[in-house]
Parts: sequence; structure tokens; C-alpha cells
Amino acid sequence: MSRPPLGTPGAPPTVSILTPAYNSAKFIRQTLDSALGQTFTDFEMIVIDDGSTDETRVIVEEYAGRDDRVRVISQSNAGIAAARNRAMSVARGRFLALLDSDDVWLPSYLSEQMAILSERPDIAVLSANAINFGGAFDGSPLLPIRARGRIRFVSLLELVTVEDSLCILSIFRREVTDRIGGFDSTLRRSEDYDLWLRAAVAGFRIAVNPKPLGLYRRRPDSVSADEVLMLEAMKVPLNKVGRMCADRPEVIAAIRLQLGRFAHRCLLANARTALIDGDMPKFATQMASLALHTGAVRYRLAGWLSSTAPFTIRWAYACKKAWIQITRPRRLLGAVFPSWSERSAMPRDVRTHVLRKVYVEGDTR
Repeated sequence: MSRPPLGTPGAPPTVSILTPAYNSAKFIRQTLDSALGQTFTDFEMIVIDDGSTDETRVIVEEYAGRDDRVRVISQSNAGIAAARNRAMSVARGRFLALLDSDDVWLPSYLSEQMAILSERPDIAVLSANAINFGGAFDGSPLLPIRARGRIRFVSLLELVTVEDSLCILSIFRREVTDRIGGFDSTLRRSEDYDLWLRAAVAGFRIAVNPKPLGLYRRRPDSVSADEVLMLEAMKVPLNKVGRMCADRPEVIAAIRLQLGRFAHRCLLANARTALIDGDMPKFATQMASLALHTGAVRYRLAGWLSSTAPFTIRWAYACKKAWIQITRPRRLLGAVFPSWSERSAMPRDVRTHVLRKVYVEGDTR
């Protein structure tokens, strides 16, 4: 079988795709297919098998046997940050693209991102929008679709105050990690957030392409406990940046405010987990902590109801979740078609088709 070329004979590829994989056999075929189906073909794909115990390596070797652009390296399990660093150490491209082993790129991801980077040499890190794939937000965009077509720059202050300003579906110039170093291998979570923060502190320009160019997989069984772990993990890079920016009071103030928000969200997540589990005494304790933390009367009321009318609290929560699911398609339609006249003029089946197109292709016009 003929194998796709790497671009100019003898020349290194323009892009190196970095894919850490740990027990990813269930999804990695989709990830590999999406990379090899790119309209921009001058790349290599480096998959680091991070101590998998399933068929991950076998699957990747199968693809590597068919396409010279795919390489697989095995190592003992060391975490996603260490796996990405290992991939970077052997990467030959001038641009490094992150593609996790359960995510999917749309065919034009690399071509559209590389076109922007070629036109804008001042951009060092370029993220893209994505469509949630699975989980409670399945089919909805990570970022507002109405902003598509306009590259948006992200400052250090925005990264601090809006922790999900960037999507993991990002590509950056090698000069970034040459200067600031790679991913912090001591972190098992939020290692990408740490890298973006350090890049911003170093003065690199960071931007987001708001057009959805991939599918960001979310596990349908994800629970609130995962949110607590994520929030706790993000405190580490924020505190690190605080030490790096000791002479920048506006950054320090933003970090303190964000850490306060994280504390609030952790309490809410723990309360939600207790409510789902039916542990009403724990729920009441979390509501008391929230009332003390915020001074909000609604938390005192919820804590009181949890002991006097626990069924009412659980019923209200179930109704809220159902309402969100019912109204989500309407809210997404509003994001795609901001004008009411534009929506009402379209037949229902056409609107449904357009929404489906947004889910899959990330564009409507």
C-alpha cells in the first residue's frame, strides 16, 4: 500500500501532533482517523502509549503500519503531562498541535488553524472552538458560535478569571516551549492551563478561533466529584502565576478573586453530589458552608428545607435538570441565529438540519 508523503522529501513536517494515550482503545481509532483525514497533510503524529494495559498500542501500530506519519512510543505510566513532554522531545515540526486520544478534529482543523498562523506571525498559541461530544452538554459549543469568524485575543487577566478561555484543541509555535519549558509533569490535571498561563506571563500572544473545528469528548458518567478535583488542580498553576507576578497587583487581585470563586464552586459541587446520592445531612452541611461563605439567604433556606422537606429539594433539582435539557436546543438555536425573524422564517425541519450541521461540522453558512 502506498503511504502518504511528509511534504517536501527529506524535510521535517510542518506540524507535529502530540497525542498522549492511556487505555484509549475504545476511542483512539476515531482520533487517528480524524488526524489522518486532515486536508492539511504536512504533519507527523506522535502517539505516546503511557503504560496502557488495553489494546491501545496494537491499534496505533496498525495505523503506523499503513501511514508513515504515525509514530508510537511506549513508556511506563507517567501522566499526561510527561507523555506530552516525551512527544515534544522527539517532535520535528515547527508547530505543535495537541490532540487527546479521545477527541476528534474536523477535516479542516489544521488547514484553518495553519492559515491563521501563517497570516498572523504575532500569534504564538491558537486555540479553536469545539462541540461537546457526550455528557450533559452534548452537541453544544464550548464557546459562543455567534462570534465565529473573528479571532479573539486572550490576555493573562482573562486566562486567570476565565479558566476555560482556551480549548485543549490548540496549536502553538515551538518557540513557546523552547522559552518557557514544557508541561509541568508534577501536575496530573490542568497541565494545559498551567502552560497557557506561563506563556501569557512570558508575553506570548494567545488567540482563539471561535469556529468549532473539533469534537471535545465528555464522559456521560462524569460526576460532580470530577469538578472538585479539577478546581483543586487549577489552584496550583494560579498560585504559581501569583508568585511569578508578585509585582503585578492587578494579576494578584484577579487570582485571589478566582480562588474565591473556586472555593464557592467546590462547595456547590459537593452539595450537588450529596443531593444526587441522597445524603441530606451532608447536603445541609454544604448549604450551611455556602451561606457562611456568601451570606446568601437561599442557601440557608435550602439547608432548612433539606431537613424539613427533603423530597421537595430533590424534586426541584430534578425539575431544573429536565428544564435545562428541554430548553438547550432552543438556546443553541438562538446562539446560531441571533435574529428572531431569521429563525421564524425557517421551516422547522430546516432549522433542525442546520443545528445538526452545527453539531457535526461547526458551521452554518
